[in-house]
Amino acid sequence: MPTPKKSQKVNKTVSPKVVSKPKKSPVAPVVKKSAPAKKKDYAALALTLHKKFKGKIEVVSKGRLTTRDEWSTMYTPGVGAVSSHLARKPGEARDYTIKHNTVAVISDGSAVLGLGNLGPVPALPVMEGKCAIFKEMANVDAFPLVLDVHDVDGIVAAVRAIAPTFGGINLEDIAAPQCFAIEERLKKELAIPVMHDDQHGTAIVVLAGLINAAKVVRKSLESLSVVIVGAGAAGRAVALLLKRAGIAQLVVTDTKGAIYHGRPDLSGYKKELALVTNPDKKQGDVLTVVAGADVLIGVSGPGTIAPAHIAGMAKDAIVFALANPIPEIMPEDAKRAGAVVVATGRSDFPNQVNNSLAFPGIFRGALDRGVREITDDMKLAAAKKLAALVKKPTADEIIPHVMTPGLTKAVASVIK
Repeated sequence: MPTPKKSQKVNKTVSPKVVSKPKKSPVAPVVKKSAPAKKKDYAALALTLHKKFKGKIEVVSKGRLTTRDEWSTMYTPGVGAVSSHLARKPGEARDYTIKHNTVAVISDGSAVLGLGNLGPVPALPVMEGKCAIFKEMANVDAFPLVLDVHDVDGIVAAVRAIAPTFGGINLEDIAAPQCFAIEERLKKELAIPVMHDDQHGTAIVVLAGLINAAKVVRKSLESLSVVIVGAGAAGRAVALLLKRAGIAQLVVTDTKGAIYHGRPDLSGYKKELALVTNPDKKQGDVLTVVAGADVLIGVSGPGTIAPAHIAGMAKDAIVFALANPIPEIMPEDAKRAGAVVVATGRSDFPNQVNNSLAFPGIFRGALDRGVREITDDMKLAAAKKLAALVKKPTADEIIPHVMTPGLTKAVASVIK
């Protein structure tokens, strides 16, 4: 065979080795177990990323300033004509300014994630994150505004003062009970949609998950008996929306036990909550009132739900343990205690109850259609639309993932 030139490729055919299988192996083969994947340190990664970015959002100009004509139309003298026009017709601001696609994400830092009252500066990275979600998921230009004021009148005055710039107000991480009064007053005083996401975003996604969880355990939504652990902003909103969805047997608990009409220590919003929940006036701690319940929803803190609570529930129990970053009970413990469907607020477990499933689409729809108020009917419609995105619910899939194609558009479609 001639020796090939260096420029030529040689195709070598290698005959496979034939290995005879022994009739009997005296020793079982050793199977090497792959090393478990190293858990990522998201705290360290986040610190590095945020220091590198120095903030997660930026302002980008839609026009250029490279020629004299561009300067003269983007700014003076041309911009004066736009200002004069809006002075005559302020109602057309959405047609000429950023107001048509801009949301203010506002917090005073009094209830930051599960970390408590950290104040405005520590709240800023969280608000930036919400703004990034708005942009990535719904192409909404959101801007974080953290306020160094913590009373109801002060926050309402501050938001009212900056409202002319924005097409919507998203309240975030403001502690109860101030958050209730702040939202209600702003809804009345502003002509743009206002929503406290900790309340209503949570409630919408909880209802969506519960609609599908009921299908998994083959029970009707309206027949479910529900106990909510935690009577803060999220607990109150979840209770009110579930009641609106037709669930009558609903008990909310706080640190002193079940909330019921006539409990002597109740005041304010808890007293109002007692009027519309717990029709049988059940009394006692969580262990007492959860006996025989179909659903247990935790919006409180780690350790507030124990296996004993779940063991006393009805067959095919549903447990939503939504405290972050540490849930009220870990999913494996809840399942060992008898839960069939378990949801948490974390992305590393199945069934993440994530507010990002709701708020980007809700504001996208509100901005596109000039909606002035986010109503309960819209929240119900958004929950049903989210639930419908899961075609065949299972115990480990009752809620769509945040990266589900068409999710934001689907939610936006029902806001009108």
